[in-house]
Amino acid sequence: MWVIERSAKRLQLLREVVPGLSRVAVLWHPNAYSERTMAGLLHEMEGAARTLGLQLQLVPAFGPEDVVGAFAAMAREHAGALIVMPSPMLFGEYKRIVRLAANGRLPAMGAAREFVDLGGLMSYGVNQVDLARQTATFVDKILKGANPAELPVEQPIKFELVINLKTARELAGTVSGEFESLLVADDVIE
Repeated sequence: MWVIERSAKRLQLLREVVPGLSRVAVLWHPNAYSERTMAGLLHEMEGAARTLGLQLQLVPAFGPEDVVGAFAAMAREHAGALIVMPSPMLFGEYKRIVRLAANGRLPAMGAAREFVDLGGLMSYGVNQVDLARQTATFVDKILKGANPAELPVEQPIKFELVINLKTARELAGTVSGEFESLLVADDVIE
């Protein structure tokens, strides 16, 4: 599933921009998706962390009220960076998560460009506009009489890396000044 497959890429990209990174906090919403999907997501993330020589600190947030406490746990465990996993609930908390990460000088990566638009360091995830276009195509087919049960399942086809240079400058000394990922970034926000 596309949600699972992007986890390893996020870890890899974060490791590239945070020199000496050894411990990554992962803010996740345990009930965001099915139990099977969440188990697969964590399994892939843990495997990628082992391959990259990183330690993970899994920090659950069951609801918005858990976000502040999650950051306290990250600070206690000396996280060097943060990945915010895909979740509708966490998406709704992006503004607060970005603020808390900035206050703690914690380089943070989200799953959607909106995270970067709000001041997060970077994101890697589905291009929401492209996903909406795919959805509109399905709606059009259904409105023209297609049976929804007979339409093929499609996965998102466009993923994007977005970087916030202003946030990178504010995190100077915490993130790489070179930002080699800029060479492959789909969008850079000044």
